[in-house]
Amino acid sequence: MEENKNEKNNVEAENGTAQSSENSEKETEEQTQSDADAPIAEDTDTIVLKQQLGEAKEKYLRLYSDFENFRRRTAREKLELTKTAGEKIIIDLLSVIDDFDRAKKAANEAKEPDYKSINDGFELIMTKFMKVLEQQKVAEMKAQGETFNPDLHEAIAQIPAPSEDMKGKIIDVVEKGYLIEDKVIRFAKVVVGS
Repeated sequence: MEENKNEKNNVEAENGTAQSSENSEKETEEQTQSDADAPIAEDTDTIVLKQQLGEAKEKYLRLYSDFENFRRRTAREKLELTKTAGEKIIIDLLSVIDDFDRAKKAANEAKEPDYKSINDGFELIMTKFMKVLEQQKVAEMKAQGETFNPDLHEAIAQIPAPSEDMKGKIIDVVEKGYLIEDKVIRFAKVVVGS
């Protein structure tokens, strides 16, 4: 009986060994299969991460360039604003200059001695006023006798030229033109010879 038990134990041991070797073979195959699947999963994850990184870099570059463009544009606008900050006020004051010119001419044409002191007062005010405008880089256009330029002058009338060389040139200035630096703030109103 003991022999049967030993044989039985041997058979069970062999079966157990066979089962354990089958189990270890299955485990090895599963490990090998999961190891084979792992690099594929890592490669896919790596590819996805690289794509996301590329998209993030592109988005960053676009945002950075947009910000740089914004910064340059605002700096340029700020510079332009400081250059022409008081342009509207200066344009409004140009009519006052015209009135002073007319008053000065009227005082010069008057024969009475009292008008000389008035004319001197106008001259003093005009000189100070023109200095202030020069500090703001406002300059009067020289138009009398110049060739007509539609970028600087506004022709309000054409008259026959007094001489052949005055054709196409400015014969009379009705209203002076002014510039801030090189920008026209008021066109000169002129009479052109034809």
